[in-house]
Amino acid sequence: MVWKPHVTVAAIIERDGRFLLVEEHTSSGLQFNQPAGHLEENESLIAAVKREVFEETAWQFEPEYLVSIQLWRKKPRSPSFLRCCFAGQCHSHDPNQPLDEGIVATHWLTREEILLQQRRLRSPLVSISVDEYLSGQSYPLALLKSFIDTEHG
Repeated sequence: MVWKPHVTVAAIIERDGRFLLVEEHTSSGLQFNQPAGHLEENESLIAAVKREVFEETAWQFEPEYLVSIQLWRKKPRSPSFLRCCFAGQCHSHDPNQPLDEGIVATHWLTREEILLQQRRLRSPLVSISVDEYLSGQSYPLALLKSFIDTEHG
């Protein structure tokens, strides 16, 4: 069997000291997460994070930089996730846009409010990513290259 991590994207969106999180149904009950999801076939990482933010929050997202690339596995037999975490701004909210299945609500929470929800975070990467963002970690989007459907030769 070939081992492959799940490739996911996540967005850190901060406004006035508050971070945009989604509250969603999971197999562990209602949990909080950054707007996040899986990379789809024939999609760049930047397109994926823009799509996921819109589908989960109804906000248009413009990534400005990469905060970190995180490899995470909860337990030895659990799936592994390679998570690309972006930071940027959102604009043009569409309150009539239905949110992805499973999303109950969106919330703007302070770091302290996020830490108070520690037991309801989808993974430890939620608070780790906020702290990485707040510490000033940033890498240019130019690091990311997509070579999809190109011919060489």
